[in-house]
Amino acid sequence: MPEDRKPRRTRSNGEESRRRILDAAVEVASERGYDGTSIALVSASCGLPASSIYWHFKDKDDLIAAVIERSFASWLEAVTLPAEGTPRERITAMSIHIAKALLDSPDFLRLGLMLALERRPTEPRARTMFLEVRDEATRRIADTVREFAPELDGASVHLLTTYAVASADGLFIAKEIGGDTVDLLALFELHASLVFDALTGLRAGNRKSTQEHS
Repeated sequence: MPEDRKPRRTRSNGEESRRRILDAAVEVASERGYDGTSIALVSASCGLPASSIYWHFKDKDDLIAAVIERSFASWLEAVTLPAEGTPRERITAMSIHIAKALLDSPDFLRLGLMLALERRPTEPRARTMFLEVRDEATRRIADTVREFAPELDGASVHLLTTYAVASADGLFIAKEIGGDTVDLLALFELHASLVFDALTGLRAGNRKSTQEHS
């Protein structure tokens, strides 16, 4: 019987250690960035020896990639269009859900943007993961555009999707810089309204173009 309990106890301890390491990595990386983060600093922050960190993660890059992956799961869940309401209400609700997810778990976008804006001879796995999961979020937003405006051509969908994602990045950066003086929820609500108006304008332009060529 004691032998049956041992694996469960070991697994539980391992999960708790992994959580502590990831939490410490977020704290260190948020203060020092990717290049300033080291296994030694994470070890000092979480109180676990470096050997424990290397037991869970191959290297620093693997650790930062895990940080991004963990927070991305909750963030991506917010990039889901509600089923109820008018088109404007549904887009606004999704936008606010994204803003709340960023407030609850900002490390995904904070660390990801740092990595995305930097170029290195060897691309870190963490940067690759951020770009991959970001592409998935972008596809979801493009699907939302197509749902409300199936008549739009690919170029228009890409234009509006790029604008929506880039604008959201800017609002997040404004919050990072401005801190408590910036109301991210209000900004994302405004952002949703502007995106919806842009969508409406593109649809009207598409209909006019179709009529002129018919």
